[in-house]
Amino acid sequence: MDLSALEIFRAVASEGSVTRAAERLGRVQSNVTTRVQQLEEQLGATLFLREGRRMVLTPAGESLCRHADRLLALAEEARQSVHPGRPGGRLRLGAMESAAAARLPAPLARLHAEWPEVRLELRTGASGTLVDEVLAHASDCALVAWPPPGVDPEAPLDRTPVFTEPLCIALPAGHPLVDRPGDLQVDTLAAFTHRCTYRRLGEDWMRQHLHGAAPRVLELASYHAILACVAAGRCAGVVPQAVIDLMREPPALRLLPLTACDTVLVRRRGYQSAALDALLAALQRA
Repeated sequence: MDLSALEIFRAVASEGSVTRAAERLGRVQSNVTTRVQQLEEQLGATLFLREGRRMVLTPAGESLCRHADRLLALAEEARQSVHPGRPGGRLRLGAMESAAAARLPAPLARLHAEWPEVRLELRTGASGTLVDEVLAHASDCALVAWPPPGVDPEAPLDRTPVFTEPLCIALPAGHPLVDRPGDLQVDTLAAFTHRCTYRRLGEDWMRQHLHGAAPRVLELASYHAILACVAAGRCAGVVPQAVIDLMREPPALRLLPLTACDTVLVRRRGYQSAALDALLAALQRA
């Protein structure tokens, strides 16, 4: 078992396909298939179930996947440690969808211009999920709204505040002002998954204005979908002001100030690399 084999295994697991993994790695399909088979023989375990063209991890494969993430992350950290003053190599960044859309374009463009040898991989998700991925070595760092739901406050993380995000409650355009309990005329919150910090803040706000009753939640996957449902008159939503500012023609809404929420860059405790330092510097300058 070597790093190259683990990298191929991880690519197949991520893509769910030998064909797509081969394209991603720049290898021929037969080579990828052979390396996976050799790894299975070396470990004496079946790592994938072949369902047509789809490759599905077995329980043994899922176990190896967790170890592979950690081993590959440590290998990359070791590579970068021998050149501490020169940012380069892979940096896996997680970010909330709002941060990726509204906050990252300028600093990432600056990072690429100054340090083209940094190979950035970006994934989006809810804050709690992104923190889990950092702790599991599936990401190196993440931009999250703090504190994320379901995250142990004692988790071995280092975090650096990057910016403060003003949040709004979005209501249908014809909704009256909400000054006190009883004024709220909708009982449903359009939001991301339960691991989203902004959803938790929205649920707390609605509970206060529904005489302590928990709102119903309509789970959606994008701010465009959330705002469309709010504009249709069905529900409320929580949205960063920066997302509204990005829209050329925002839907007709009534926006009420909610609160300001810190966005922090989290990484595993003790994790350090020149690429991470360069990213943090670009974020702080922005």
